[in-house]
Amino acid sequence: NKEITGGLELKFGNAEDALELLHQLARGEGFGKIAGLGVRKLKKLFVEKYGADEQFLNDIGMENKGLEYSQYVSKESLAQQGGYAMTNKGPQHDEAWLIFMDMVNNQIPTFEDKAEALHYFPMFRTWFGLMGLCKIVWNDITPPDNKFTAEPHKIPEHVDNYVTVFNGVTGLKIDKHELIRQSERVYNFQRIFNIRRGFGLRKHDAQPYRAAGPVTVEEYESRAEKYDQQLKDKLNIDANGKPTIEKVAIMRKFREDQYEKLLDAVYERRGWTKNGVPKVEHLKNIGMDLPELLEIVGPLQ
Repeated sequence: NKEITGGLELKFGNAEDALELLHQLARGEGFGKIAGLGVRKLKKLFVEKYGADEQFLNDIGMENKGLEYSQYVSKESLAQQGGYAMTNKGPQHDEAWLIFMDMVNNQIPTFEDKAEALHYFPMFRTWFGLMGLCKIVWNDITPPDNKFTAEPHKIPEHVDNYVTVFNGVTGLKIDKHELIRQSERVYNFQRIFNIRRGFGLRKHDAQPYRAAGPVTVEEYESRAEKYDQQLKDKLNIDANGKPTIEKVAIMRKFREDQYEKLLDAVYERRGWTKNGVPKVEHLKNIGMDLPELLEIVGPLQ
């Protein structure tokens, strides 16, 4: 709608108007100023000012916790869906980049495997930031004997390298388990801080459905053969003869149910309630049962 965009024709292939939008955004002018609000505020504006369908915008607006998604397509990776939407800070792949081990290496096939990964890797990668490290020790070269280890997806040699560096620099004697516990203390504090600010509950870990599956008939039909086969393989439903809109609804219910089951499994592994609140017992176990934190989570147990 050019009346809304100030004359800009924002469609794929129109590089000139796309660049003009970026310049307007940088200058804080015209429709660029509106675009610069971000997806969450844009959804609200389009509903309130232009009467847009709120549910549809929530389905297609790729943001969670106010942060726009980074660019991995997570539809076929349940683990990556969790890696995006179950974060404390929003859908970036810094906490849990699981799409490769989930879809390519098939290293985390069960809900329990995915839950363990969605506990371990956010803690492991949060630890990088706490220590001011990233790939100084860990790198993308997998050791030749890694496949023979008990947990090859964690690349144990890289973890041991971090422990060695930490102990060498600090003079302390931690092991790989204490490394994760250090991070857990901070991660749970962050979660509780979010709760204190009015966020940090299960409803805030919801994802836009486009991150999980086809929102529209057009999306479904663009990959109809694949989706029809999934209905048959996963739900024993023959898609032949069914209208696409019905298939979209069936697929949506299945994928949303899968995500809810994943939430349950991850929360259990992280020591949280069904509503995503750190349990008092878990906070005691990791040494974070501070009075200021218990005051917040206590009434929510």
